[in-house]
Amino acid sequence: MVPFTSTKTYRNLPCSHRQWRHEGHCAFIHGYSRSFTFSFGASALSESHFVMDFGGLKVLKTWLEDMFDHTLLICADDPELPLFEQMHARGLCDLRVLPNVSMEATAKVVYEHAQALVHAQTEGRVWVISVECRENDKNAAVYAPPPPPASAS
Repeated sequence: MVPFTSTKTYRNLPCSHRQWRHEGHCAFIHGYSRSFTFSFGASALSESHFVMDFGGLKVLKTWLEDMFDHTLLICADDPELPLFEQMHARGLCDLRVLPNVSMEATAKVVYEHAQALVHAQTEGRVWVISVECRENDKNAAVYAPPPPPASAS
């Protein structure tokens, strides 16, 4: 059990994507205003009595905005990737290529980025418990791997 937790949410990151393998309408380019909620854990509070000093997350906020604010997310194995790359080169879209653009896979990518940043910033005192990736008020996915070993906290 984690003695201390806190959460931080970033909202209103409008981007589009397509799930080219989907047999329905998700194969079309469509967009959502994504949001991300991070749950942080710590066995001990900082000298300021915080789990995570949210003021120290500006780098994470900037990365999220660069990745998801008015961008087009395409799967790395999308057969139309060359076309999307041409569109990007012509200034028609701001392309981001991910292993997969599902909410589940995106939550994992964002978790891994945030975990590395938080671990370095807090010298391992804080870890990311989970990341919720929400595409709208109805649909979300959460990535929450097992907690780090006790020696890492």
